[in-house]
This record gives sequence, structure tokens and C-alpha cells, in this order.
Amino acid sequence: MTSETDSHSHSRGCSDDEIERLFERLNSLKEGAQAATELVNCGQRAVEPLRRFLLDGQLSGIFQPRQRAVEALAELGAKDVLIEYLTTEKHISDPVARYGEEAVEGTAARLLAEWRDEGVYQILLRLLRQRALPGLIDAVAGFRRPEAIPEFITALGDSIGRSFAEEALARLGEAAQRALVETARTPLPSVDHETPTSLCRRRSSLRLLAELALSAEDLRLLSRLADDRDTEIAARASRIVLAARDGNEQRRAAGRLITMLPDAPWFLQIEIEGWLLERASIALIAVDEEIAAQRRAIDEGRFTDNLLLRLLSLKHKIEKRQRT
Repeated sequence: MTSETDSHSHSRGCSDDEIERLFERLNSLKEGAQAATELVNCGQRAVEPLRRFLLDGQLSGIFQPRQRAVEALAELGAKDVLIEYLTTEKHISDPVARYGEEAVEGTAARLLAEWRDEGVYQILLRLLRQRALPGLIDAVAGFRRPEAIPEFITALGDSIGRSFAEEALARLGEAAQRALVETARTPLPSVDHETPTSLCRRRSSLRLLAELALSAEDLRLLSRLADDRDTEIAARASRIVLAARDGNEQRRAAGRLITMLPDAPWFLQIEIEGWLLERASIALIAVDEEIAAQRRAIDEGRFTDNLLLRLLSLKHKIEKRQRT
């Protein structure tokens, strides 16, 4: 981050007319980047015009000029202007303009976070509690502080912020483990009336927990989710048990995953097969048992679906994996 002293030492004198012409070019998609560079070269004389451009300028879906203004202010060390911009309440009715401004706010948050001081952190955390914008999630995540975990957990339920929240929680690792386990185990507002947002949070939590070294107690708690009414949650919980436990629990988890294959969405079917291939020796036992059960169903004239064909294909893949 460029300090105010540095920006003075590299600046040249710019007249008001020159700065005005640079702002006309700043709005050009072709010349805007160069204009922003030249405004930075003008030093502190450009800060107030950039501030007015950002706080009082016209909002639109073409957000790149305002984004460049934010970047120029950061280069000029105008921390207070970035804070003022982010904390100024905006009422934007047009959805296209709102989307564009959120991109500008995200850039401002990420650049402001480079100051890494307590005041900046508290401002960004307060803003994140109001809105789970990707840029705010990224900015707060850069501080790697566990008190932001509840906000990241909340953002797991947001379709736009989810991937950023998952990355933030993954960076925190074991510090986030307890909160992730509790989130995975807690359908909200209740088991019988769980919201789609709660389902998204629980699924994401299990994806993240699969990458952590879990305690025996956490594994015991998560193993109960293998019978969850949501197929994806049941599958991800079974995958965790399959990867981390031994003996009978592994075999039960493999069998549970196999029985989910016919009803799982296609993306989850692919993942389930991958998990079973990772534990080939355990999976082969469970696959052979289910193949035998399917063949008995055919011999007895009972209805069966295409699970047998899928299982035979999976058995072939497992045996091929074992040979290599």
C-alpha cells in the first residue's frame, strides 16, 4: 500500500484543468486505466476529486471507472476516503447499478484490508455483519481471526457469498471445526421445517469438515447424519466416516453410500463413486454384497432398477484401481 509520503515523492504538479480532463478519460473503457495511473501521479491533489467522483458520482452497471477510482485512492493512501465510501449508506433501486456498485465496494474492502489495523478490521467486520458481499468476506478473511467465524457460517447460506465463505473457513482450519460441526448437526429452524438456507449451510459445513482431522467425538456426532433425510447431507456424512473410521463403521458407511446412488443427483453420484474408489478395499466388499442382493431380487422376480449395472461398472473400476 502506497503511503501518503510516497505518493507525494512520486507526484507531479497537476492543474485543476488537467485533473478534470483525466476524469473525463477515467470514464472511458479504453483510456480509463491510463487516466487512473495519471491521477495517482498527480498525488494528493487528486484525492478530493476522486472522493467526489466516488461519493457523488453517477451509479451504473458500468462500474469499472468507479473501481479505478477506488484503486487510485488506495494507491494514494486515502484510507479515510475508502472508509467513508464503504460506511456511507446507499439506496440503489436499479438491480444492475446495485450489482455494479457491489463490485466497487468489494474492491474497496479488499484494498482497505491491506492496512491490517484493528480499526479497519472492526469496520469491515461490522459491514460484513450487515451484508455478506464476497469482497467483504475476502477482506475480513485476510485477517484470519476466529471471531469472524459466525459471519462466515452465516454466509454459507448465501448463493453468491458461499464459495468465498467456504474459502475463509478453510483458511481458519481447526479454529472453525467446532462451529462447522454444530452447523452440520443443526437444521434450522427445526428438523421438520428446515429452510433451504439451512440446508446449504449444513452441506457446505460437511464439505469443509471432510478436509479436517476430526476428533473421535466429532466423528461420532457426524456419523449420526448418515441417516439424515437430505441425501447430500447423508452422503457427505457417510463419506467422512468412510475416510476416517475403521472396520465395521467403514463398511456400513460404504454400504450407505451405495444405497444412495440411485436417488442421488448426478453430481453427487459422481462424487460418491469417487469416494468409494478412494477406499477401494472396503468399498469392494460392500459393492459385492449389494450386487448379490440385486441379483437375488432379479431371481425372485422382484422389481429392480439400473443399480445393478451401475454397481457392476463400479466394481470394474475398483478392481482396475486395485490392479494399478
